[in-house]
Amino acid sequence: MASNTKSIVWFRQDLRLQDNPALEVAASVGKVLPIYIVDEKNAADWCLGRASQWWLNESLRSLNESMNGALCLYRGDPLRIIEKLITEHSISNIFWNRCYEPWQVLRDKTIKSEVRKFGAKARSFNGFLLNEPWEIAKSDGTPYKVFTPFYKQSRLKGTPREASIDYVSKIRFVSNSNKNREIDSLNLLSENVWSTEMASRWTPGEKGGEQVLKLFLERGLCNYKIGRDFPDKEAVSRLSPYLHFGELSPNYVWHKVNNFAVLENIETQAEHFHRELVWREFSYSLIHYFPDLTYRNLNRRFDDFPWKKNDQFIKKWRTGMTGYPLIDAGMRELASTGYMHNRVRMITASFLVKNLLIDWRNGAEWFWDSLVDADLANNSCSWQWVAGSGADAAPYFRIFNPVTQSKKFDPDAKYIRRWITELEKCPNKYIHDPSSAPESELQHFGIKLDQTYPSAIVDLKTSREAALRAYQSLKGRS
Repeated sequence: MASNTKSIVWFRQDLRLQDNPALEVAASVGKVLPIYIVDEKNAADWCLGRASQWWLNESLRSLNESMNGALCLYRGDPLRIIEKLITEHSISNIFWNRCYEPWQVLRDKTIKSEVRKFGAKARSFNGFLLNEPWEIAKSDGTPYKVFTPFYKQSRLKGTPREASIDYVSKIRFVSNSNKNREIDSLNLLSENVWSTEMASRWTPGEKGGEQVLKLFLERGLCNYKIGRDFPDKEAVSRLSPYLHFGELSPNYVWHKVNNFAVLENIETQAEHFHRELVWREFSYSLIHYFPDLTYRNLNRRFDDFPWKKNDQFIKKWRTGMTGYPLIDAGMRELASTGYMHNRVRMITASFLVKNLLIDWRNGAEWFWDSLVDADLANNSCSWQWVAGSGADAAPYFRIFNPVTQSKKFDPDAKYIRRWITELEKCPNKYIHDPSSAPESELQHFGIKLDQTYPSAIVDLKTSREAALRAYQSLKGRS
């Protein structure tokens, strides 16, 4: 193919230069016209939440800088925009890395078919997962609904391919005389109130991802197996937003972790991290085979679950005012940073769906709007896992007790004190459950329930029993 061939590379959830299959192929056949489109037509209920919009805004800025300003930005209907670019620039190919959210799959099939009518060839690649969802299945071709056999089958596929980087220095961009939209004109920050706080804690983009990965290898991986359960420790990777937006590829992360572990003789720790990457794959397998699990119970028995409608409970949960410090610390961390430690996510989710009996979809919707790593597959599958309605789900009767979890995983209450400053002086003896402490004791430390800090909105024992009764009402239903 001639070197003056022009190809569009449509960036989506692959906002990086390295280990980008679509970009690599485009660079090998000629000049590249890199584009990003804010899809105003197809996303429907799954338009990006506020936290994700902030991240995308910063990530696009970073990607554009790495391309010396060559990235072309658009907002509107991708098909119409791509058709126009094909005509204007005499485009021969359009390449992209596959996305897997159900609405994206339908859109991409349509676009792949339509652009051929304009004389361009469309080709897609896997630049987002270790293995395609359809590559890990049972011998009869049906999908796994339990993680452990899925994990074993995934590992039988062998080591993920090495990340590719050699082509980056050879990329030649199409000269575009049309003025690009400025990133700010995409209006991704129009309703964002978190920008300042999140900017002090995160550096979106490929370089930012590299820095976070380096920090994890140096400080977190050596204690990952045990330490990842403790929200005050630096044992988790915090790579989830970089993987979601494709600023780092899972192949690249896998090999970086593995190579470091071999040098440091901590392969066991790396294996536990690799399991978490495969959990991500498991979620994408499920959303591929069961695309409606984003809004419907995978276990249809839960369609008859007697959820409660209580706007006051939802508001208190969202704002970190439930009276249970570990729950409130997690929700305040989320509101402030767009992130929450994974164990705390499980505990806050369990509290909402089991102690408060609020439909899991209410929680999933809030996390979708609030998390910088909001990922439709992971978010939906994780909420259904906690609710007991999903694949390989936690049994409904497994109800996290936020007080015992707090004492076990935040014993010195460092995490709680970081996010709930009104309890800063409260001693460890009372801080995990202030509502059970003597009023006179709390006042000694400047704490007055329902004035300086809320009392518990529900009793844990009573609400647990109510949840179990609700679950029992489903028995015998298919």
